[in-house]
Amino acid sequence: MSGSVEVRQFLLRYEGGDASGGMGGLPAQRAGQADAPRVSDDQVRRARLAVAAGATDAEDCALLLDMLGLLPDDDGQIPAQR
Repeated sequence: MSGSVEVRQFLLRYEGGDASGGMGGLPAQRAGQADAPRVSDDQVRRARLAVAAGATDAEDCALLLDMLGLLPDDDGQIPAQR
């Protein structure tokens, strides 16, 4: 799916990263949860906007947001922020 690559490149550009550098533009794997930085509310908002901009329709957008953990669960928490 080319949309996910475009979203990743957009987010890297927006965060000031270089989408063409590093390991082919792929993020490095995290060693563990203890050293993993938390995802801020602003990052979630921007990710949602990027997904919405690349989605083909509302159903596609909802599916992508759910797959990425950007929709609140039953407890009202965003899985991407756990």
